[in-house]
Amino acid sequence: MPVLNESTHPAEAQRQQRRQQQQWLAGLAQGALSRQRLAAFAICASGALLIGQAAAIAWLIQSIVVEHRPLAQTAAVFGLLALVLLFRSLLGGLAQSAAGDVADAARLALREKVYRRLMERGPLWLRRQRTGELSELLLSHGDAIEGYYAGFQPVRTEVMVVPLLIVLAVGWVDWVVAVILVCTAPLVPFFMMLVGWGAEAAGRAQLGELARMSGHFADRIKGLGLLRLYGRGDAELGGIAAAAEGVRERTMKVLRIAFLSSTVLEFFASISVAMVALYLGLSYLGLMSLHATVPTLGTGMFCLLLAPEFYAPLRRLAAHYHDRANALAAAAEVERLLQDDLPVAPVPSEPALPPEPVQLHAPLLTLQNLTLRPQGARHDVMSGFSLSIDQGQHLALVGPSGCGKSTLLEALAGWLPPREGRILRRGQMRVGYAGQRPYLFHGSIADNLRLADPTASDARLEAAAEAAQVMRFARELPLGLDTVIGERGFGLSGGEARRIGLARLLLRDPDLLLLDEPTAFLDPETEAALLQALAIHARGRTVVMATHSAAAMRWADAVVRLHPDRAVPEQVQA
Repeated sequence: MPVLNESTHPAEAQRQQRRQQQQWLAGLAQGALSRQRLAAFAICASGALLIGQAAAIAWLIQSIVVEHRPLAQTAAVFGLLALVLLFRSLLGGLAQSAAGDVADAARLALREKVYRRLMERGPLWLRRQRTGELSELLLSHGDAIEGYYAGFQPVRTEVMVVPLLIVLAVGWVDWVVAVILVCTAPLVPFFMMLVGWGAEAAGRAQLGELARMSGHFADRIKGLGLLRLYGRGDAELGGIAAAAEGVRERTMKVLRIAFLSSTVLEFFASISVAMVALYLGLSYLGLMSLHATVPTLGTGMFCLLLAPEFYAPLRRLAAHYHDRANALAAAAEVERLLQDDLPVAPVPSEPALPPEPVQLHAPLLTLQNLTLRPQGARHDVMSGFSLSIDQGQHLALVGPSGCGKSTLLEALAGWLPPREGRILRRGQMRVGYAGQRPYLFHGSIADNLRLADPTASDARLEAAAEAAQVMRFARELPLGLDTVIGERGFGLSGGEARRIGLARLLLRDPDLLLLDEPTAFLDPETEAALLQALAIHARGRTVVMATHSAAAMRWADAVVRLHPDRAVPEQVQA
């Protein structure tokens, strides 16, 4: 969403923000405009037929009760009334179906926008977020806008068309009733506006509380084993109960506003209908005469039948006004959780900067005066860093913890934009990154490997697993690569999880391999076998490896030693 100018007056800024949120909500349904128009047409056509329905009923009452016509003479009108009821039923179903399709399209568009935005943020930003809270953007916030498209928008169109048609029809037979309707109509939107402000604030607080409770609960579920280990299980129940109580209080506040507003609006609508009935009753009793002749019973019934229907769209709009408030609250929460105060990381598969023109014998990567700072940190870990990496070179980054090895790999992967300097790439390349904590999903080892290439054959899968030394422990598992592991690699050691992450990278077959401590937690025999297999698999490819291992340093073509107190790295041949 666009950002408001800081110099804008608070009230004006709030109005602009609400308009921007409404435009943002309208943009979600751009893909279903035809269904949106169909829903509007169906609901307006149904309202227009309502006038014919009231006219048929009033004529039947006048003919049968007052004029005493035989039923045979009214059969045609009865048939017409049945036909009108049938058409109104069909139009009502069509309006609901079309509005539901619009709501589904808008909800899908919202989830696509949120998902795309989360992908743009990159893994470094996502690491600092609560996954449970972010998941609410795709779940409850998506559901919150459903009522806006399925309820509020069609009714808003109905309010602009149907009451006007009713006033014209009633005014044609009795102008006094039309005046009563026109004078009392503004009461409903006035109170609806007053209540809507409170409803929007309460809805936003309720959605925020729900997102926080979801994040809290999801985090506790993920760390349930650790909580039990330290005997904090019972204590955490209190925190979950407090979070649930906060959601209950916010929800009840929203419901109180909803019930109060409905009661007030129903009261004023009932008073208005009663004024019409009182006027007609006094006219029939001869106590009030605003016409040359007393209105007929049919005229009175026509007006009385349409008077509640005049306010019905306004009452429905008031009821669905809370859907609008919830949708605006959801839009505000999406804006808050995806605020534009952080740099957006480019997609990892794309180069961090546009590639330079290809030059003969130019280095594959050129790092010019880089200044890097880990996301969320207050100090740079590297400044004035320059380095050239040739095609096919195997480079080891070594140095004490905190000197910037992992941060440099993240910058080379395109996840972390440099604060200063630039990274030049020679042409297009496929980049693969294997971090210290690879994310493993619940499923089989083979499923986790196939994230890199869903079409990979079993032979390629096993070859990558063999090269990364995954088969060393997978052969001992009950189902081999088909063995199911838990979320985040539950059931595996840290070294085993890293080897699966490395095998997944090898299956992707990148041109540039970025490896962060790939041999950590491995015994010397497994480490030697892994380095040997990696040398074969990475032949002709460029490898940049952060490591503390002496064996990995000997394996590399060159070693770059990073010093936390030195801007320029020390490069030595291995």
